[in-house]
Amino acid sequence: MFKRTEDRTKKGKELRSVFVDTLLKLMATDENIVALDGDLGGASKFTEIAKTYSDRFIQCGISEANMVGVSAGMSTVGFKPFMHTFGPFATRRVYDQIYLSGAYAGNTINIYGSDPGFCAGPNGGTHTTWEDVALMRAIPNTIVCDAADEVQLAWIVEEFAKRKGVHYIRANRKACRNVYQEGSTFELGKGNLLQKGSDVLIITAGQIVSDALDCAQSLEGQNLSVSVIDMFCIKPLDKDLIIKEAKGKKAVVTFENHSITGGLGSAVAEVLAENQINVSFKRHGVNERFGQVGTPEFLQKEFKLTAQDVEETIQTLLQ
Repeated sequence: MFKRTEDRTKKGKELRSVFVDTLLKLMATDENIVALDGDLGGASKFTEIAKTYSDRFIQCGISEANMVGVSAGMSTVGFKPFMHTFGPFATRRVYDQIYLSGAYAGNTINIYGSDPGFCAGPNGGTHTTWEDVALMRAIPNTIVCDAADEVQLAWIVEEFAKRKGVHYIRANRKACRNVYQEGSTFELGKGNLLQKGSDVLIITAGQIVSDALDCAQSLEGQNLSVSVIDMFCIKPLDKDLIIKEAKGKKAVVTFENHSITGGLGSAVAEVLAENQINVSFKRHGVNERFGQVGTPEFLQKEFKLTAQDVEETIQTLLQ
């Protein structure tokens, strides 16, 4: 059961600290949980894990494919690996290893791909992933999540620790605005209807859930009634909620910090098409572009991923 926070202007803890703190709590009661990092211990704060559980932390260096192989091997003998590196290196660079050594072999690997999309900031195009969700969705039986805030991230990490298989979570390393109250719980495979309206439906995920809510607030000031779904679990997808909420709307828009190809927008489009839902629809995300250098704030504007940008898309769709 989830509850929205009353003040979305506040930022919580850095998400990397939330991930590490949650993992440390789990490691205290489960000796089979191990942590692996790709030479980013300072950036990810996984060095804190090394201080407490030096025998259950492996610094794999800039050798991400090997890190996946080590994770798979540890899973084979009963361990529960959680590995971290930046999003493109956690997915695109090591895709064959995840697919074969992880999923095909029936192993368990929990993957934290950090700084997705515009969150890559000054690390630039080489460190930007607009395609990680598309890649991970295509592997059979994976779970793919995009955390909206610290509360949701902590819950996802705890939930992944209970399950077998290949699980992927994308999230910023830095702090972002809170969406949920402490103590909120969620359900994998189920979206969260954050507010219900009759005219427009916005389906979104990740830290831009806050921007989607800003957009909805602005549209409501223009006499439009807006539903907002946080589809934090992109796979498995909550098809029933999409169908239910899309029916009768004047417009449905997906909003993602990702390419419009293969991500949340594509997943929703598949549901609408296959279930003959006749509604004006638009995928709002990144289209045929590489990443670039800049602050996250600059890049969010550059790639048109702000509340104002998605509002303009909705207004155009309604014309």
